[in-house]
Amino acid sequence: MMMLEVIGMNVEDCIAIEQAGANRIELVSALSEGGLTPSVGMIEQCFEAVSIPIRVMIRPHSRHFSYSSYDLEVMKSDIEVVRQTGCEGIVIGTLDEHGRIHRKALESLLKVSDGLDVTFHRAFDELDDLEGGLDVLLNYPEIKTVLTSGGAGDVEHNVSILKKLVEKADNRMEILIGGGVNEQNIHTLLQESGSKSFHIGRMARENMDIHGRIVKTHIQRIQNELYTR
Repeated sequence: MMMLEVIGMNVEDCIAIEQAGANRIELVSALSEGGLTPSVGMIEQCFEAVSIPIRVMIRPHSRHFSYSSYDLEVMKSDIEVVRQTGCEGIVIGTLDEHGRIHRKALESLLKVSDGLDVTFHRAFDELDDLEGGLDVLLNYPEIKTVLTSGGAGDVEHNVSILKKLVEKADNRMEILIGGGVNEQNIHTLLQESGSKSFHIGRMARENMDIHGRIVKTHIQRIQNELYTR
């Protein structure tokens, strides 16, 4: 099954994303900061407004992906909010000071994520060894998805890396391709990477601007490239 996930920041975004035919929403605030945790009210109202799955970004700040004990407690509280709303899942990522996956921090978040589908976000792309990082994540059945562009740079230049990740995942984990996906390249990415899951942000917005409104036809054109070619 094809998957097109689109970033939403408010209720209007989420409604438009669903109407355009996307399969899932990644709900964030502060897209200009790479996406932070949305407010409780926003999570609740977006969940009530749409019927497609929502995964909520759990990220307390944009400084880095290495979190203090205080940060982790905030994140745990936010995860509990998501659980209570009934949203499908959460989007998280933890690195240590050496740029490796921080397993202890990750495990502390997963312990309070029972029943939620988990995406490990593009902190993954900061790893020196992506295949090794995927091996680590495959130890956690709670983690259903890894969002990646195949490392630094644009997805179009990382297709061979993405293909290796898809092969290593071997249907045990969704490799969700994001970071420059558009209607011109999505069919090639589909054919050459082996993944059927894609993620878009600014490409769904007016003038490709993170502050622009969601344009349903942008999403629909990308969907058409996935399903009709």
